[in-house]
Amino acid sequence: MIEERPWGYYTVLEDKSTHKVKRIVVYSGQRLSYQSHEKRAETWVFTRGDGIVTIDDIDHHVMAGSIIKIPLRAKHRVKNISAGLLEFVEVQTGDYFGEDDIIRYSDDYGRENGTTAKTP
Repeated sequence: MIEERPWGYYTVLEDKSTHKVKRIVVYSGQRLSYQSHEKRAETWVFTRGDGIVTIDDIDHHVMAGSIIKIPLRAKHRVKNISAGLLEFVEVQTGDYFGEDDIIRYSDDYGRENGTTAKTP
């Protein structure tokens, strides 16, 4: 099932008690909220496009083949800087994988902390 968001969309590929795997697509020029998670760490493997990943206020350029590890409680976001789509696979590990485990610090779409609204 595809979950639409203002920045793009994602599909859950696997959801187990030990991990969750998503395919995430970010539209050109869009970015996810600057956020952290209390109960999970994430590993992102990029498969298409170019982007900037910010982790705790430090920017990292990513492209197909890049791997980024996001520790538990680290503030993070990704922005698509390519003309096409930015795609990556996200592997979540931890104690809980619900969409309500999000602390938002800033968001381009007016979503408040702890919400997953699809449109502003």
